[in-house]
Amino acid sequence: MLEIDSMAPDFTLPDQNGEKHTLSSYRGKKVILYFYPKDNTSGCTAQACGFRDRLPQIREKGAVVLGISKDSVQSHKKFEENHSLPFTLLSDPDLEAIKKYDVWQEKNMYGRKTFGVVRTTYLIDEEGKIIKALGKVKAKDNPEEMVNLL
Repeated sequence: MLEIDSMAPDFTLPDQNGEKHTLSSYRGKKVILYFYPKDNTSGCTAQACGFRDRLPQIREKGAVVLGISKDSVQSHKKFEENHSLPFTLLSDPDLEAIKKYDVWQEKNMYGRKTFGVVRTTYLIDEEGKIIKALGKVKAKDNPEEMVNLL
């Protein structure tokens, strides 16, 4: 996980509509940057819907939500439509941001070792500095936890 008080690495990734986003374009706002394993799975859906349901509180506190996984733009679009997600989902199939944020790690699934995204959430301040880093978060609890941290 990246260090608290370090500058958040910038990236350029497409969203669910194919539009490019850079982290630096969000300066002036707090950013909840969350990394998740896969669209339309139970844990990832619970986490995304939790952020959806708390988005008014998050915006009230001057923050935006950005979700990143290695799924395609098309997969993100379906995920957004299936669950009415009103925030940005970024596609990172080449693991550009995923590796910069140190969330591509070895996992142990049913005794098999594989590599994948470890569910991680960063809170980034208005200047682009990491002010909180939460690793191996519980999908269901993470959105409320982030609202409380804001």
